[in-house]
Amino acid sequence: MRSEELHETLLPKRLALPIFASDPLSSVAYATQEILLVLTLGGLAYLHFTPWIAAAVVALMTVVVLSYRQVVHAYPSGGGSYEVVSTNLGPSAGLVVAASLLVDYVMTVAVSVASGVDNIISAIPQLADFRVLMAIGFVAILTAMNLRGVRESGRAFAAPTYLFIGGVLVMVITGLIRYVLGDAPVAESAQYGITPDPSDANLAGLALLMLVLRAFSSGCTALTGVEAISNGVPAFRKPKSRNAATTMAAMGGTAIVMFVGVTALALITKVHITDDACRLTGLEGDCGSYTQRTVIAQIAAAVFGGEHSVGFYFIQAATALVLVLAANTAFNGFPLLASILAQHRYLPRQLHSRGDRLAFSNGILALAIVAALLLWGFQANVTNLIHLYILGVFTSFTLSQLGMVRHWNGELRTELAPAARRGHHTARAINAVGAVVTGLVLVIVLATKFTQGAWLAVLAAIVLWVMMRGIRRHYDATSAELAVTDPRDELVPPSRVFAIVLVSRIHKPTLRALAYARAFRPDRLEALTVSVDRDEAAGLRGRWEEYGIDVPLKIIDSPYREVTRPVVEYVRSIRRESPRDVVAVFIPEYVVGHWWENLLHNQSALWLKSRLLFTPGVMVTSVPWQLTSSAHADRPAARAPGSFRRGEPQGPQPRVGSHQE
Repeated sequence: MRSEELHETLLPKRLALPIFASDPLSSVAYATQEILLVLTLGGLAYLHFTPWIAAAVVALMTVVVLSYRQVVHAYPSGGGSYEVVSTNLGPSAGLVVAASLLVDYVMTVAVSVASGVDNIISAIPQLADFRVLMAIGFVAILTAMNLRGVRESGRAFAAPTYLFIGGVLVMVITGLIRYVLGDAPVAESAQYGITPDPSDANLAGLALLMLVLRAFSSGCTALTGVEAISNGVPAFRKPKSRNAATTMAAMGGTAIVMFVGVTALALITKVHITDDACRLTGLEGDCGSYTQRTVIAQIAAAVFGGEHSVGFYFIQAATALVLVLAANTAFNGFPLLASILAQHRYLPRQLHSRGDRLAFSNGILALAIVAALLLWGFQANVTNLIHLYILGVFTSFTLSQLGMVRHWNGELRTELAPAARRGHHTARAINAVGAVVTGLVLVIVLATKFTQGAWLAVLAAIVLWVMMRGIRRHYDATSAELAVTDPRDELVPPSRVFAIVLVSRIHKPTLRALAYARAFRPDRLEALTVSVDRDEAAGLRGRWEEYGIDVPLKIIDSPYREVTRPVVEYVRSIRRESPRDVVAVFIPEYVVGHWWENLLHNQSALWLKSRLLFTPGVMVTSVPWQLTSSAHADRPAARAPGSFRRGEPQGPQPRVGSHQE
């Protein structure tokens, strides 16, 4: 797709919702489970805290959604939290947000895919041994879909997201109706008791408070991905801000309804789940081989009449699919944020460019590789991965809301209209509440998850922050070094051009290099060879004179059989004698058609070039000679991504300058 066709990739709200909101929508599949897993560390006695914790999560989500609606309207350029914080709190704070979000996007892919695989295994336990392979395979599929472009991936992912929403709502309504009618569904694990973890038995006082706070921080996984819409505003159709704000409201409302419904059914059906199946009491058989179903799987089986019902398989299929597709939120947020950071020179410039389908291909591939490595390293285990999660997102939540408070303070200093000032005061109050609440949650998350693995996420964010600062310093130093002060100084021609053609023996590539060097009309031209064998050098001298080549041949003796160092030292000696001269070195090279042929040719040439390029005032020119094997490169082949954009041959091409000349 041409760059001018970017407008054709803009998204209507119905496609933007599954693309940017699949993560917070799908998190209802595991947010309730994470709350229960923490509370059951103390046994069944503490499950009565579940409704209160769920209510706190809902209140927090409401505040965050309202706060980010302000961000969408105030900063429609798509920078989201990073732009808000950089503009209002400074570049260093902005980089803290950027590093936190980049880490969190990677974790979104890992946790979502691993959770999706868990739900597949809940339906088909025989696949448990293929957990990691399945997870990495799903990452590969998501990568391929996103490389096709934002709009195409949106069309592919829309149906599963809407099927999941519809399936969960039907399940919630059916379960609640059965409960009201006196036929409350019962989960398969309701018959089991749970032995408290020895370290969390008989909790009271501060220990009990920490358990509840840990459960709350785990339940806050329901908020991951909420900020993705604020990062993706430029991808919406006009009016961009209004459509993005509407989509965010729809996402927040739907996610809250689904989360509340699933949590209510988990309590009604008496789902009992723990981090270790051996703490379940009343379990028949070997606890080590028992696979606990996920909370949403147990609810679906209870509501729809068993694990072999159509409803159960539908919910499991939709849940697994949407959890895998929830990673798509990161596949859109990470490349876009990386592109903005690259534009600001905090990341390599390659991350700023779009691919064939106008997607940020390099960012997509970078995210996929890191997420796949993380899944492999943690064996796609949700319990281990979840501790690294949500820390980054609450860092960005807190700092962005503080930035928005400062933004509204600035607006109020210049705004005189009473109606507009009232609106600004309201917006500032919303963001102030959001900053306080998310700041408290950030402290809770740090306190409860740091020693359980969250320190890895903190360390990764710190390393990223330092790396981005270093990249910016490098780009700034390079720009300053290359800046033109007086163009006339740079356009002064050299006094003379001294051309050197490197010769190993007399053959067609050597003669072509000599002819090419002559075409430049240098002030002085000579051929240069290094003698590691005196008999061979004498033979070369004899053939040179026999052929009547009217270019002086200089032979450098090398008693220690080195080739590179004598050439480099000779070139540098010319530069020392005539600093204002330019030395042009011409190197004949073979063009081959097979990768393994590169191992057999051009090694000396490559090493010489790598050394000469570090010598000031020296220009290195490769003179290619196409061997017969290179002909297959011109044959039409399957198009690789980017081949058309890179100008690679798309069909048979005329052979120019081949060995048949």
